[in-house]
Amino acid sequence: VANAQLSPEVVMALGRAAARVLEGSTFLVGMDTRRSGPQLMAALSAGLTAEGANVVNLGILPTPAVALASAKQMLPSAMISASHNSFEDNGVKFFMAGGRKLPDAVEQKIDAVYLELLSQTAGSSISENAPTGESLGWMRDDQRVAVDQYEAHISAVVEGRSLAGLHVVIDCANGALSDIAGPVLESLGATVTVLFNQPDGININAGCGSTHLSVLQGEVLRLGADVGFGFDGDADRCLAVDKQGTIVDGDQIMAMLASDMRSRNELVDNTVVVTVMTNLGFKLAMEKADINVVETKVGDRYVLEAIEVGTYSLGGEQSGHVIVPKFAKTGDGLLTAVLVMDLMKRQDKSLTALGAVMVRLPQVLRNIRGVDRSKLDGATELWAEVATIERELKGQGRVLIRPSGTEALVRVMVEAPTAELADAAARHLCTLAERLLAID
Repeated sequence: VANAQLSPEVVMALGRAAARVLEGSTFLVGMDTRRSGPQLMAALSAGLTAEGANVVNLGILPTPAVALASAKQMLPSAMISASHNSFEDNGVKFFMAGGRKLPDAVEQKIDAVYLELLSQTAGSSISENAPTGESLGWMRDDQRVAVDQYEAHISAVVEGRSLAGLHVVIDCANGALSDIAGPVLESLGATVTVLFNQPDGININAGCGSTHLSVLQGEVLRLGADVGFGFDGDADRCLAVDKQGTIVDGDQIMAMLASDMRSRNELVDNTVVVTVMTNLGFKLAMEKADINVVETKVGDRYVLEAIEVGTYSLGGEQSGHVIVPKFAKTGDGLLTAVLVMDLMKRQDKSLTALGAVMVRLPQVLRNIRGVDRSKLDGATELWAEVATIERELKGQGRVLIRPSGTEALVRVMVEAPTAELADAAARHLCTLAERLLAID
């Protein structure tokens, strides 16, 4: 929560730690549209400049645009955002020079330096051996260059092809794409209807965006549009809606992109990288299409790591993070939307027809709040019950229980041959987990 757990003092110390560990002479910093963004931008910049690093304030910008600027300028960067969370939350994520997220070892090093800095300054306002005078870092604003660069980058993806004839409805989540997505898609020839592009600091992700698609679904149906896309607050992911108002998730998007790339000999080693959350139906569809699947733990940075190790050309998450390293080293909602629309035009197919490449196995995802996540690994009774349920599914389903990476909750996911079986198993496991993980 911004100004509580994520206080300006914490973020300033984090900035100082990042400056020491990442050793960049200049950092690029962007943010989404949350009310706390400017406050934390100031705190992070104060920490960076206090260590002698310079700061270029990119202002409100999508996460993939910050990563692109980092790659183009070969500078480390930071994005102040809490992704799909509600406005009172915030966070800081860093990119190495070159635009990729930090490996675990680098994150742990920043964490250690940050904790050391907090302990050194506790009870004292004096910083020993801090840069002074001309050694202090400077700060300047430079948003327009990064926006122009990002818009040109996305527009170039279609290689001169037009999206004319497609009517798209986009939900910008009152987030970082609010001023960008509509003009870019219109410049490519699409007819565009824009929803939720009036951020006021508190309405980001509020009943809109990729986690609240009902309004988008209704507008696609009402307008008879060809396709809809819902972005999250920092725009590094999106989900789609077809002409019938049906949600098309990240698994289905990756399935259609993988099949198309394979047909054009652009899918390296006929392989796609996904996470453990990916629907079993995706794996079955890829097996039928003779496409290999590499699986990682949840998180688009782990997907990227696997992509880079294997030099693969596609990966992503069910939640809508799709990584096409030819164009970006992070998930990019607007890029994904353009790639899907371009595929619809090239193959002259509806999104419904393209999505039919896979059939989703019934999947139930439930969140458990107000529990002690640290007890999860040691909850032997819970894991024994998971093993029992998976034996009963006989390979036609699975169970996944994990702590969320972005929220203080535990996620329970069950796949089964029928929605009724999946729902019953998920309810049972949630009840058991709430008892075993109760806060003392």
